Amino acid sequence: MADVNADARARRPGGRSARVRTAVHRAAAELVAQRGADQLTIPAVAEHAGVNPSTIYRRWGTLPALLADIAAQRASAAPGSAGDLREDLANHAAWTLADLSRPGGVAFFRAEVAADVDERRAGLRECLQRVSGRFEPILDAARERGETPPSLQQVLDRIVAPIYFRVVFSIPDTDEAYARGLAADLLDTDR
Repeated sequence: MADVNADARARRPGGRSARVRTAVHRAAAELVAQRGADQLTIPAVAEHAGVNPSTIYRRWGTLPALLADIAAQRASAAPGSAGDLREDLANHAAWTLADLSRPGGVAFFRAEVAADVDERRAGLRECLQRVSGRFEPILDAARERGETPPSLQQVLDRIVAPIYFRVVFSIPDTDEAYARGLAADLLDTDR
């Protein structure tokens, strides 16, 4: 006889699956901050999280996939809309910088894109989709309000790319004022 509750349990958020995800995410983040992403392995994450490595391999498959899942979860904490394009772009620029600058933040990015060629391409696409997904709703909302926002490509080129570049290469004075200034400069210059 079929278990009628099996589908409900499989779809149910929370429970053991959520606890495992939380423990693995926390362990990976702590290890990246302590050791750096280049020293991160699935067995080390599993040991630190108190789970079997097969659990991680079964759920995520690869280290880049695990790191992408962590990044996607963190991206869900991006600020909501303030209803003003200038403020929204500035808030998201500042949040992007803060997220990338947090302990282990840039290491996650480096690890996600430092795998073999095929995994690197997939990691870069995933990262670009996540970042685009944070800014697209802001631009769409501005259009709905009758504004003429910059294109997503302009946002990526003039806000996101400089932030990533400066954080990856540890360029001084890359702070919240800098990130907010990128957003203001984009809106204040002739697009």
